[in-house]
Amino acid sequence: MSLTSALAAAALLTLAAAPAAQAGTVPAAGGSVTVDPAGRIAPDGTVTLTGTYRCDAASGPVYVTSSVSRDAGSVRHGIGGTPAVCDGLDHPWANSGRPSGGSAPAGPAPGPARVEATLMELRPLGGLPLPAFHARQTRTVTLVRG
Repeated sequence: MSLTSALAAAALLTLAAAPAAQAGTVPAAGGSVTVDPAGRIAPDGTVTLTGTYRCDAASGPVYVTSSVSRDAGSVRHGIGGTPAVCDGLDHPWANSGRPSGGSAPAGPAPGPARVEATLMELRPLGGLPLPAFHARQTRTVTLVRG
C-alpha cells in the first residue's frame, strides 16, 4: 500500500469514527434509573424486571433498557425496553422478555442475579440516531417464580 493510499484510508476511518466520537462527547440531560430488589420468572421463562426512572429533557426518543446475568455475568440476557417520558417526574418501568430463545432452562433460574437498567436516548446526529446515556444502575436482585 502506498503512503497516499494509507493516508486516504486513515482519513476515511477518522471521518467514519467522528460521529461516534461526537456522540460520546454530547452531554446527555440529567436523569436517574432504579431497579427494584426482586424480579419475576413466569412458568414460560419470561423474566420481568421493574424499577423507576426520571429524565428532564430529550431531543430524541428515550428508552429504559434492562439486562440480567448470573454469577460473574459472562452471559447477559436483554430483557425488553420501555419508552420513557422525559417530563422531570418519576415514572415506573417494567420490562419483560424471554432470554435465550425463551425456554425456562436457558434463562436465569430463581435466586440472585445481576440486573442492569439504562436510561438511553437515541439522538439524531448527522442523520443517524446515536445513543446518549442519561443514567444507569447495576444491582443484585432476587429472581422469584411467579
